[in-house]
Amino acid sequence: MLTRYSALVALLLPITAAAQLPTTAPTDTTHKYQSSAGAAAATKKTFFNSKGFRAAIVPALLIGYGASTINGNGLYSSYDVRNDVRYVFGDYRSHIDDFLQWAPYLEIPAVLLAGVESRSDRVNLGLVILKSEAIMLGSVYIVKTLTHVERPDGSNTLSFPSGHTAQAFLAASIVHTEFRDKSQWYGIGAYTLATSVAAFRMINDKHWESDVIAGAGFGILSAHLAYLTHRNRWGHKPTGRGIGDTSLRPMWTPTGGTGLCFTWQPK
Repeated sequence: MLTRYSALVALLLPITAAAQLPTTAPTDTTHKYQSSAGAAAATKKTFFNSKGFRAAIVPALLIGYGASTINGNGLYSSYDVRNDVRYVFGDYRSHIDDFLQWAPYLEIPAVLLAGVESRSDRVNLGLVILKSEAIMLGSVYIVKTLTHVERPDGSNTLSFPSGHTAQAFLAASIVHTEFRDKSQWYGIGAYTLATSVAAFRMINDKHWESDVIAGAGFGILSAHLAYLTHRNRWGHKPTGRGIGDTSLRPMWTPTGGTGLCFTWQPK
């Protein structure tokens, strides 16, 4: 009898001890990123790391340098550049810059049809373009009117800054922003086209060096301001929005030769 009682006590002791152990509350992970005061701990960015500074620094340098070379000012002034351009190109003229200023925009539908998705969905991308154009056209027109700089060919006094160059660099900046996560070459191609517009404006004797450099700054700044002030109220997922997934790729067949194959997968 005693032996059975001892065995029963030996079995119950661990259970009783476990029941008397204090229970540990589960760890609360819902507030682990908050400060002791209960507010979210956020690292305050310095002025030089802010989005506004990073968006404005390059355009500000371009506009400032352009303004410093007006007429005969600066180490390599607008007069010096015009003399060198005329020495190299003589009386050569071309109207290709009237079309090239829009060329960077052509990359957008081409890349989208090739199946590469942009950073913004179609609606928000269109709104950013419209806002950028409004900012650029307004600012360029105001500065042209206030500065009253005569063109190299003497046609009028609306030389500074170059509207063609501003337009080209605005479009290039949007292309770079939308597709830089996919490949930097999209932006490089767009900025190459924009730079050629600036060169042709000087070759055609329509603008000074100061005009095209400042125009590039105005174009880039307009695009940056549009992105900084825009809110994606129609969503953030561009994939297949509206028309489905599309792709465009080269193809070759023994009977038909070379061509392009366009595919569309509706959703």
